[in-house]
Amino acid sequence: MERELYGREAIFGNDGLAARLTGLTPYGSARVGYEHHDDLPVAVLTGGRGMGKTAVLKQLRHLYREVTPVALVDCEAVVAPEDAGPGWTPVTGALPELATQLTAKVRAARPVQFPRLSLGLVAVASISWTREDETRARRDLQSLGPMLATVDGRGEAATGWVTKVLTKLAASAFDTMAPMAGMVAEATVETVLEVSFSRLQRRSADWYGRYPHAGGNGRTGLRQLAVDFERGGDLRRRAEDHLVLALAADLVAAYGGLAWGARRGRPVLLVDNAHTPLGRQLVEPLLRQRAAGVLDRIAVFASSRVRDHEGLSHAVRRRLPEVAHGSHWSRGTGVTAGILAVELTPLTPEQVRSAFDRHDRASRVPAGLARGVHRLTGGRPLAVELLALAAGEVPEPASLVPGSLLDRTVEVREDRAPAQVAEELLARLLPGPGQRLDFLAVLAAAHGEESARLLAESRLGRGSPDGDLALRMRDALRADDWPVGPGHFVADPLLRALLLHRLRFRDGDHPSYAVWQAVHVSLRGAYGPGGRRPSVPHLLHQKLVLGDAEACVGHLRLRFDGPDVTQWLESLRFIASAPYPRVRGQTGPDPRRAVALGRADNAAPRGLEPAVAELHALLRRLLHGIWLLSDPLALPDEEVIDKMAHELRQLSGRHPTGNSVLWDAATHWPRDIRAWRPLSMPPGEPEADGGGQRRQRGNGGPDA
Repeated sequence: MERELYGREAIFGNDGLAARLTGLTPYGSARVGYEHHDDLPVAVLTGGRGMGKTAVLKQLRHLYREVTPVALVDCEAVVAPEDAGPGWTPVTGALPELATQLTAKVRAARPVQFPRLSLGLVAVASISWTREDETRARRDLQSLGPMLATVDGRGEAATGWVTKVLTKLAASAFDTMAPMAGMVAEATVETVLEVSFSRLQRRSADWYGRYPHAGGNGRTGLRQLAVDFERGGDLRRRAEDHLVLALAADLVAAYGGLAWGARRGRPVLLVDNAHTPLGRQLVEPLLRQRAAGVLDRIAVFASSRVRDHEGLSHAVRRRLPEVAHGSHWSRGTGVTAGILAVELTPLTPEQVRSAFDRHDRASRVPAGLARGVHRLTGGRPLAVELLALAAGEVPEPASLVPGSLLDRTVEVREDRAPAQVAEELLARLLPGPGQRLDFLAVLAAAHGEESARLLAESRLGRGSPDGDLALRMRDALRADDWPVGPGHFVADPLLRALLLHRLRFRDGDHPSYAVWQAVHVSLRGAYGPGGRRPSVPHLLHQKLVLGDAEACVGHLRLRFDGPDVTQWLESLRFIASAPYPRVRGQTGPDPRRAVALGRADNAAPRGLEPAVAELHALLRRLLHGIWLLSDPLALPDEEVIDKMAHELRQLSGRHPTGNSVLWDAATHWPRDIRAWRPLSMPPGEPEADGGGQRRQRGNGGPDA
């Protein structure tokens, strides 16, 4: 799927972060003054899934690949081939791929060669070669072929190394006390240098003289590198770090001397999912070398899904808009002080509108749909793009709401079958086995950790050989940097909406929706009298989900005359935040609208005094109106907003002491809804927690 990147001008502008670190504008590739001349930071883009980190890195590769050496590796996609030998690790698997990409031809410059890296990787690969088995050696060299071709342009000439190496081994009398890996590596290196390296290239072996215990002798260093790699543990990590630095040294050499003036800008390394162990192994050797004063002038852009990762402990942190014209980075103490961590920010409502305009050039979708999608997604670029794509493909989109877009099917890529929007988003935002998604879909109905544990026991099986299921799912969410609790077990509104959508429709059990019903019945029992976690607001919240709106209205009516009007309003708001039991493919006005406007059957229960019956009918209209207006899968309705304000003013005149609070709600709640904000409590006074996030009160406690 073609991606248009919105709100990323701070990176891709002509004086943006990419231009200032590479020395070249992304569009047009004009020269730009470097912000950091010799000592430059590793730029790490941070943000959760769907925030566009990978899209930014791919766009950087696309824009720079014809003008400067550039390579991209996804650290979560590096997997061992079926025939991998002992010399394969994620690091030795990633480095040849990076080198192969970096050697691609660019304008007005010779391809980069990687003699140092080639020698190191061949030495490591040779640790499993024997005189009796040439197949293993030939297979290893074949896998390294594209990288070895950067040194020996004769293509298949490198395969001749195997026979020469093994012949040399057979003709040699080896000291049986010496490590076999080192002897094979030494014989391999000698043969490679003789057969495939030019006289000038052979000097690259001297670089390994700085390896520990090499004593300045490059061939000794290569032998020790192979020995350390075979021994494993910290010694293997040391060898792998040196291989990473070999790639950097080859890049630096390509820009050194007379060649420096012939090349424009800087080479670019792009490391996706750098928070993984492989990502750290690729980035941290460069950071340590730079911290020690050995500078390489390589523009490194990486991504981290975990913004508080320990690898970013001393990073200089900036939000994306703050680096538009300058990063204001300077090196501090500590290795990770060499990182500039840039938090990718959500799209603004205007940028979401631009995404919808791109797919809806005829302006057929409802005017508020883009803003409603912004409220639902929080501006997460991946979700915005998929929902905008879905909206643009609807034949008659006049009645679209965000919830109906989740049911749409879109063509994500030409080589894949069309996918349902909700399923595609979940697969991208929570990748992993389907069973985990099914577990989380159930737990998404929970309000906190305790109710999640209750659902896990009642709906997902009490026993688990792997420990507490709710806690395992909590940790899985945190590992992907998704917020958890306390108001909701799955705290991100978009992710919770997607999981509840799966809970509702996954089993295809229309019209019973048995799994959905069973989950909410379990919660209703837990919150009811005699349940494990009795809570009246939570009980009524679940009753509303299950269709028993009259019980909620009756409770609100009976409590209306109480002295604490603010608490009453909080209860109303919380009850009305219940998920709406949608019907797939339903068209036309939302059924709650007719009730809110008094156009549906609005008769009060029999036996009530006229004044009480009138209050009951008013509260039914108010509850359904707030339920509709608070629903992130619906769109605000001006007529319902006006009706809600009218009902609240009516209530302010009915209450003996609380008219001021109710009158304020009639004034401020319509403003909140029109501004696409949650309903404020107390009305007109938005609350924030320590992280600047709005929090919800009156929900029966954090662990309900």
